[in-house]
Amino acid sequence: MQSILRNFLIFLVVACCIVLPSSAQPPVGGDNGWYAVNCNVDGAQVYFDNEYQGVIQGGVLYVPVYTTGAPYSTYRVEKDGYATYYSGVNSVPGKGEVFDLYATLNPTEPVPPTLIGGDVGWYTVHSNVEGATVMFDNEVKGTISQSILSVQVYTTGTPYRTYTLTKDGYTTYTGSVDRYPAKGETIDLYATMNPAPAPTQKSPLSPALAGGALLIVGLLLVAGRKTN
Repeated sequence: MQSILRNFLIFLVVACCIVLPSSAQPPVGGDNGWYAVNCNVDGAQVYFDNEYQGVIQGGVLYVPVYTTGAPYSTYRVEKDGYATYYSGVNSVPGKGEVFDLYATLNPTEPVPPTLIGGDVGWYTVHSNVEGATVMFDNEVKGTISQSILSVQVYTTGTPYRTYTLTKDGYTTYTGSVDRYPAKGETIDLYATMNPAPAPTQKSPLSPALAGGALLIVGLLLVAGRKTN
């Protein structure tokens, strides 16, 4: 009997010691929602409008926001050895809602030996249209996913001059590349694509105009016969 009681107490102690990280899942209850900041680097620090919120654990950090509070406008994610990620906050979660935000951190460490051709930097292309094809000087680099596409470039390579985004149903967007990233640097490029206008159709002649035209032709024919 004592051994059973002892084993039960040990089980309770172990169960109490197993505590999930507070950032692993959103808390329950309260008049607030959450931003789920998803990141590829654990331990990265998260800030909203320069206010420290916590660190990424297990690829995510849940940041509570009160529905009656002032909305945030920007967030950033940073960690030593990585280029800082900045982005805007475009919406506010309602009570009990969770909105996903994403941050991809690129290392500023030396390029691994497997990469040939010099040091690298990145362009991060932001767009409002998922699946849009991204080209740099007519070279296809990929498609927009979760509103971004990261494009790796060698710092010793030939600089690009333009970037273009295309997708069926949208007007093609072309922007100029004014800066070239240094080693480990990320440069943000933005493209807002608008739906392509519907093709215009020539409206047919109204019945009144068509009837007037026929009347004129008839009068001309009658006048021609009289002169003959």
